[in-house]
Amino acid sequence: MKITFDFEKPLADLQQQIEKVKQVEEKNNLDMSATIAELQEKFDTTQKEIYANLTGWQKVQISRHPERPYTLQYIELMCDDFIELHGDRTVGDDKAIVGGFGSINGQTVMMIGHQKGKNTKERQYRNFGMPNPEGYRKALRLMKMAEKFNKPVITLIDTPGAFPGLEAEERGQGEAIARNLLEMSVLKVPIICVIIGEGASGGALGIGIGDKVMMLENSWYSVISPENCSTILWKTWENKERAAEVLKLTSTEMLKNKLIDGIIKEPLGGAHQDPVAMASTLKKQLLKDLKTLKEKNIDEVVNERIEKFCSMGVVVED
Repeated sequence: MKITFDFEKPLADLQQQIEKVKQVEEKNNLDMSATIAELQEKFDTTQKEIYANLTGWQKVQISRHPERPYTLQYIELMCDDFIELHGDRTVGDDKAIVGGFGSINGQTVMMIGHQKGKNTKERQYRNFGMPNPEGYRKALRLMKMAEKFNKPVITLIDTPGAFPGLEAEERGQGEAIARNLLEMSVLKVPIICVIIGEGASGGALGIGIGDKVMMLENSWYSVISPENCSTILWKTWENKERAAEVLKLTSTEMLKNKLIDGIIKEPLGGAHQDPVAMASTLKKQLLKDLKTLKEKNIDEVVNERIEKFCSMGVVVED
């Protein structure tokens, strides 16, 4: 069964009308092509209007679509081959973060990303894409390995946040994320980060320090989710739509505020409408950025990375 959101109801209704006309045409052996063409034109126009004027909350909804591609699907579609590496060499192997060496058009890169699940069993196995400290320590181990072999790092970010459980805090959740921020800031290989879905809080930032930080068109990036923001400010989830607007968490707002370096366009209706096309677009952007970064001296790359993040949120008054 196809999942549609409230704002997509006009499209669902038009699609249903088109299907009914096609059934009548087939059943009664009539030529209904003119009616079908008219309805299809109306569908296309309505679709463009809806997706050209999405609110912040509507983009959050699209970013959470259960059929949206996740890290492993992008790796499968973009990489010629991929060898997954496991474990943080201290506690265990966190399934919410995946990583390993992959080859993109013959270039070896270290791919690291959050991984959610497509069904209930997978989501439980992946802890709903919420990493424990060992997940961030695994990511750091892989980044250090990439540095050792002089290979670029690509991170794909899609998490509702780091796991907030007591046991995660006991094992040093805050320290693990903070350590990643420090180490990624000075890592002597190019780093490209892409928010492919949800980019919530330190859970996203833990693998989000890069020379190029990009967002897919319908992803979001914020210190807090709209629901949790609404709960804190208004003691209820009812104002989540208002919170989504106030937080300025969309890719457009993030680029406007100079917190990311660019937006990667999605297929009309979201990445889940055509994962193959989305992966192709993402791959082209990654190859372009890798080429640019490889042409620079690595010390220059690291200095620019540090300067970029240090300048965020700074106000200079005359």
